Amino acid sequence: MADAKVIPFDEDRPRRRMPRRVRSVPAAEQVAQEPAAQETVAPAPEPAPAERGAGWDRRIAGGLAFLRRRVTGEYEVDDFGYDKELTDQVLMSLMRPLYDKYFRVEVKGIENIPAKGGALIVANHSGTLPLDGLMLQVAVHDHHPAERHLRLLAADLVFMLPVVNELARKAGHTLACAEDAQRLLEAGELVGVMPEGFKGIGKPFGDRYKLQRFGRGGFVSTALRAGTPIVPCSIVGAEEIYPMVGNAKTLARLLGIPYFPITPTFPWLGPLGAVPLPTKWTIQFGEPIPTDGYAAEAAEDPMLMFNLTDQVREQIQHTLYKLLVQRRSVFF
Repeated sequence: MADAKVIPFDEDRPRRRMPRRVRSVPAAEQVAQEPAAQETVAPAPEPAPAERGAGWDRRIAGGLAFLRRRVTGEYEVDDFGYDKELTDQVLMSLMRPLYDKYFRVEVKGIENIPAKGGALIVANHSGTLPLDGLMLQVAVHDHHPAERHLRLLAADLVFMLPVVNELARKAGHTLACAEDAQRLLEAGELVGVMPEGFKGIGKPFGDRYKLQRFGRGGFVSTALRAGTPIVPCSIVGAEEIYPMVGNAKTLARLLGIPYFPITPTFPWLGPLGAVPLPTKWTIQFGEPIPTDGYAAEAAEDPMLMFNLTDQVREQIQHTLYKLLVQRRSVFF
């Protein structure tokens, strides 16, 4: 879809200086104003060197305590391998510069995520590499008043890769299966799912922002069983970070991966071609769709699951189109 036309502002036009009006002040009023004019505000005292160093002392002490807990094993992980302390202090800190400075993510509708209790966030998937899931995780934690953590459901390929497997578990991600998702939802966690899967993340650039099929509605069935709301989420900006203009399918089969992307910079520029383009992102959370009003056997009704799946998909697609019309440029 074509981007919205940019309407230039007149910020660069030279401004005319208006003549300043001078009001004559009677002599008596001048005398009354002179003492007030002579009053000066004392500058704020500079903080003492000890106070300036106190902040760094606390950071260093906190860092050393963190390292001691990691070495001695005095930290907790849940049944899925989620390490909250490592995620908050390390993983989130590593992702924030990319989130804040590089993609300059703007978040809308964060109030639609409940303050407590389980909820299923359903988002579109794109970008050739799954950076949208990581940025979504930062958006929920940093913008929600309760600083909630998002537990993403990831494909089995993620847990087959060395290093990536361990980091994904530590960050709270788990396998995209109904059993794990239901356990997390019933435990009051926020769970994120991208039903398009590899069909969405690996689609060609010409199909950008066109949602692929949402599967058979398994995420709806899970939300119905847990009685948790479904929050549609639309992400704009991720489609353009790696414009996928081709797919080397033979090479992908040899490597055992779903696709091998060809972009204007990769593989032609080598490792430099793997640097994403600095697009401007917008993440919008839509109004939640409640599921607690349905009967227990509703999760087995295929027609209901189809209707709810279609409702979520249409809401995400409509919001994508609206955000695309509103944005001025891919990069600004």
